[in-house]
Amino acid sequence: MKLLRPSNLSLRYKIPLRVIALALITAFFVTASMVFREYDETRRDLVAHSAGLGRVLADTLTAPMIHDDLWRAYEVIRSQQRRGGGEFETLAAEIVVVLDPGFRTFVSTQPTRFPLGINPAQLEGDFTQIQQALGADDIGIQRLIEPQQSGSIYMVTPIVGDGVLLGRLVLGYSRHVFIPRLNSLVTRSVLVTLAVLLVLLPFSAWWARKLADPLVVLAQAMDKMAVELPDPERIPALPTGDEIGRLAQAFRGMLNDLREKKQIEQQMLVSERLAAVGRLSAGIAHEINNPLGGMLNALSTFRRHGAQDPQTEKTASLLERGLTQIRDTVAALLVEAKVESHPLTPTDIEDIHILVTAAAEKKSAKFTWCNQVSEVLPFSSTQVRQVLLNLLQNAIQAIDEGGYVECKTSVEDGRLIIVVENDGSYIPPERLPFLFEPFTTGRAEGNGLGLWVTYQIVKQLGGGLDVDSHPGLTRFVIDLPFPEPA
Repeated sequence: MKLLRPSNLSLRYKIPLRVIALALITAFFVTASMVFREYDETRRDLVAHSAGLGRVLADTLTAPMIHDDLWRAYEVIRSQQRRGGGEFETLAAEIVVVLDPGFRTFVSTQPTRFPLGINPAQLEGDFTQIQQALGADDIGIQRLIEPQQSGSIYMVTPIVGDGVLLGRLVLGYSRHVFIPRLNSLVTRSVLVTLAVLLVLLPFSAWWARKLADPLVVLAQAMDKMAVELPDPERIPALPTGDEIGRLAQAFRGMLNDLREKKQIEQQMLVSERLAAVGRLSAGIAHEINNPLGGMLNALSTFRRHGAQDPQTEKTASLLERGLTQIRDTVAALLVEAKVESHPLTPTDIEDIHILVTAAAEKKSAKFTWCNQVSEVLPFSSTQVRQVLLNLLQNAIQAIDEGGYVECKTSVEDGRLIIVVENDGSYIPPERLPFLFEPFTTGRAEGNGLGLWVTYQIVKQLGGGLDVDSHPGLTRFVIDLPFPEPA
């Protein structure tokens, strides 16, 4: 199973994913900067709050320290946990220790952890660093001490009475007091980021589709070029003058050039085949026309001297038309041949009906004939009869036993319309471009010249030929305009 790499994703998905990634990266850095800023502000608030609280408690503890009133001192330090409130409710000190001038515990909020008269530096490393950080000459100085590799920070406030150092008040705060405010900030940032993504995702998807759709069409067209040239009209012509618009315009121009080149190559191929047909026709015309001329002369002699009953006359007329048709067909193989004959009459068209009826009956075909031509038309009867005969013969050959063939001829707005259709084997799409080339046939029988001769005659008459073929129906439509009077 072939893995889908991110680099193989369509731009329809890459652009929204990149927009989302950019939004997430931006949100991350913005949130990180806000978290650092909030941390600094919270830390400043903590320092300011602990400094103010330390000074208040130190002033309150002056009297208990002078009178050695442990209980009163304990009540004072316990009261600090009820002083916060509001925004600083979570900033109450975890540890409150009152030290005497000899750095021994006078009173603390955790008596079991810091017993009376014991130097806390002997119990915990934080107080060792605090003792080392305090100097002998900083009696009136309030200090913020942050021991290394410690989860707490300490505000040390001297307790002074009448200029004499009575002791020190130590307020200890856990660094985790910042977490609730930071969590609240991160939660708000995440919610805002999600809201922004909900807005950006549909917009980026729309923008990606608008940008990628022309490129997708171009890519699909390029993939198909190895099989067939796509229609340039299906390539979107973008009104923009950016790189994508210029790419689409250049690709359309390249397709037009390639299609023109292919048409020229096909015309050259047809020309080569026509030359081959011309050489073949020149060789066989003499051999066929000589015996045809003899037969036509014999038939003429027979009609002048033989019995002239109506049935014989009708048969002789059909034979003469058939032989003449063979001679004219040979002449039609020569592209330069200009077949001259009498104008087209309704009888000429009906003769074709008689000629192909027998072939249709052999296949038990349902043969529908509708001739609406009721006047003499200014066309060469030989050429039109040849076109009609070729199309009907092909239609009868294409059907199966019991198939359907229909022929309609009519005059509409100064044009002769011939429609021949059948329900036999349809013409595959890949054969249609080569349908009217000589010596190309999709059947075992035939030499592929019938449709080529038909095409040449229609073009000589200035008409058009349309083919519609799909399973169940194949239709040929000939449209011949009346020639302008000389």
